[in-house]
Amino acid sequence: MPSKQELLDLQFIDARHMLINLAAFLDRIDRHPGPDDYRFTALKNAIPILLEQGPDRAKAILESFSDQHPNIDTSAPFQGASGAARPEN
Repeated sequence: MPSKQELLDLQFIDARHMLINLAAFLDRIDRHPGPDDYRFTALKNAIPILLEQGPDRAKAILESFSDQHPNIDTSAPFQGASGAARPEN
């Protein structure tokens, strides 16, 4: 198993790039008018999970984007995924 130092040596630049990319995306969203939608709200709700300590942050973030509604539609109103659960109407 690699040490923390070895992981940092191997993956720090990539993680830094992803974090800067996310910050740039948030900056672009902030520069445009209009209300937030459920996807942006889901993204903002996932960010505090990223800052928590523990080994299961990726799992917790994936679950935060998952549809937790107990009633599953038998047919989709559209084809494709939006990446975050739509709020119940």
